[in-house]
Amino acid sequence: EVQLVESGGGLVQPGGSLKLSCAASGFPFSTYDLSWVRQVPGKGLYWVSSVYSDGTRPIYADSVKGRFTISRDNAKNMVTLQMNNLKSEDTALYICAFNYPGPTGVSCIGGYCYNPGQGTQVTVSS
Repeated sequence: EVQLVESGGGLVQPGGSLKLSCAASGFPFSTYDLSWVRQVPGKGLYWVSSVYSDGTRPIYADSVKGRFTISRDNAKNMVTLQMNNLKSEDTALYICAFNYPGPTGVSCIGGYCYNPGQGTQVTVSS
């Protein structure tokens, strides 16, 4: 069974930091590009950052560039997102996802593939 399990979310004040982790299992981790996307109720799904299967060429949405850092450890089947200088507009459910098409059996929405119920909530508020 393909699993992506996120952790590390929470409540943080503006200007603070959080580190999100995504533990993967059930598929050949080192062969898939992975992304972090975020979902805001009523506003849809937004891409945040991606990293290639070999860990190179991280890319970021303009809104997080310079503040967030994505990395992966293929030996540990783990992807992380270090988030610094958080802003209220970063508040969202953060989801670790495959870039389309992803492994068989994982559903896709808007070019990203993940299992229902995934995600870790990040709330930035004073």
